[in-house]
Amino acid sequence: MGATWGMRAAVIVLDSVGVGALPDAAAYGDAGTNTLGNVARAVGGLSLPHLERLGLGNILSLAGVPPCRRPLAFYGKMAEASAGKDTTTGHWELMGLVLREPFPTYPAGFPPEVINAFQAAIGRPVLGNKPASGTEIIAELGAEHLRTGYPIVYTSADSVFQIAAHEEVIPPEELYRYCRLARQLLTGKHAVGRVIARPFRGEPGAFFRTPRRRDFALPPPRPTLLDRLQEAGKEVIGIGKIEDIFAGRGLTEVRHTTGNQAGIRETVGALRRASCGLVLTNLVDYDMLYGHRNDVIGYARALAEFDAALPEIMGAVRGRDLLVITADHGCDPTTPGTDHTREYVPLLVYRPHHPGGRSLGTRSTFADLAATLAEMFGLPAPEAGTSFWREINHGLVET
Repeated sequence: MGATWGMRAAVIVLDSVGVGALPDAAAYGDAGTNTLGNVARAVGGLSLPHLERLGLGNILSLAGVPPCRRPLAFYGKMAEASAGKDTTTGHWELMGLVLREPFPTYPAGFPPEVINAFQAAIGRPVLGNKPASGTEIIAELGAEHLRTGYPIVYTSADSVFQIAAHEEVIPPEELYRYCRLARQLLTGKHAVGRVIARPFRGEPGAFFRTPRRRDFALPPPRPTLLDRLQEAGKEVIGIGKIEDIFAGRGLTEVRHTTGNQAGIRETVGALRRASCGLVLTNLVDYDMLYGHRNDVIGYARALAEFDAALPEIMGAVRGRDLLVITADHGCDPTTPGTDHTREYVPLLVYRPHHPGGRSLGTRSTFADLAATLAEMFGLPAPEAGTSFWREINHGLVET
């Protein structure tokens, strides 16, 4: 905090709100996916008046959200240059770090050298060890877990090592200890993107996951924009699961939240008090509650709730600030599968005193955002990305 107000940017990542399949989507099994477009069609059209005014309908054909003749924001879409389609990869690329090799995944479960080492570290066997939906696997193995006390280990199409445990059998703090042990073991060729604690409660037939989830991410292998901002003495406020995604790196303040509404409130609060720097928010409900569960109606409702909150968010943005709305990957709930999808992500850039928005086109990497923010803050360019700072700075109305 400081008495002098300086340059500020807020980046809101709508987790999984992709806007159409990337050219290489078929290689990932994702041909024809379009999270936002398909949700809109499935519900007979979305009503998102504030996002419409910013220019969301100018990015893609979107039922219920037509193009705006004079959008308030600059608009475009970004392709993922990294190999992968997971949360960690997407966020790292948004902050300037492109991964050429994907994180390891385990469609057949974890090999003996991984699972045996983990069982030895915690001193007990595990259940599961296969790809599964988090809600389905606790329904399948929860009763055996209650009987044996053995934790449930599972993965997904993403690079994750997930451990589920009933809070009355393995208390959350003990579960977190297990996760830290797994994180220490999962290195080299088995360096998964995230180890995730998945506490749950309830009885057989009525198990439910609790909000005490925690992610233990692999630290970024090289500095990101967050590190550069922190080194330059700027405030870097991470909201939602940002601390987990970046393993705590490059952040001066952390606000963990348990849902979109809390994340929105924290974002507005941060914008009202922060003097200079970056507010980076992840709104996870689209992915966690709706995309992975193929809940199209819930997905559409969550989009409308964010749209309704936009006037308050925009009201907290002042003068020369940047407000960026984007995503990290897709998770099309209209497809038969429940995994992330390889898609473009939207790019909306709003500046209160700019006379109007124009197209930023199709960017070749999410890292263009990091390059732009680096130029805005007068920092060295990141290792990847092309800045669009001049496009969005031209014609700014001085006040």
